[in-house]
Amino acid sequence: MEIAFCRIDDRLIHGQVATVWTKVTGCNRIMCCSDEVAKDDMRKKLLLQVAPPGIKAYVVPVEKACEAYKNPKYDAFKTLFLFTKPADVVRAVKGGIPFKSVNLGGMTYKDGDTLISSAVAVNPDDVKALLELQDMGIEVEIRKLANEPKGNLMDALKAKGMA
Repeated sequence: MEIAFCRIDDRLIHGQVATVWTKVTGCNRIMCCSDEVAKDDMRKKLLLQVAPPGIKAYVVPVEKACEAYKNPKYDAFKTLFLFTKPADVVRAVKGGIPFKSVNLGGMTYKDGDTLISSAVAVNPDDVKALLELQDMGIEVEIRKLANEPKGNLMDALKAKGMA
């Protein structure tokens, strides 16, 4: 399986992903990787319905995504991996998916979070996971839209006193 792109966006498939990121990455598959969402039949059904025409989408637990990545029967897949949170990307990397870069695109603000960009709010667990990805040698860039310049994670964290 070829990795077209890896993005953390808690909305998973939405307008920007369906219309822009799929074209920019040239993917032919979208894999939404989330244990929680994979158990939520309604959300899963809605996500599968909004996949763009001609691109097959899947909603699977992180462990199943790792198994699929390693399965030669999926070698023709050029996959856009979507995650809801950084800790799941860490699990996927440890499970054998060799991401070289991760796009931090959208994480909704929740009470107690810190906004590090216009579209990304993090909590201490998120920061820990993001720093772990960087320690693994994986680029973590902040970018909501494909036509924006890549933002630097460490600069964003330092500006908020989080690194």
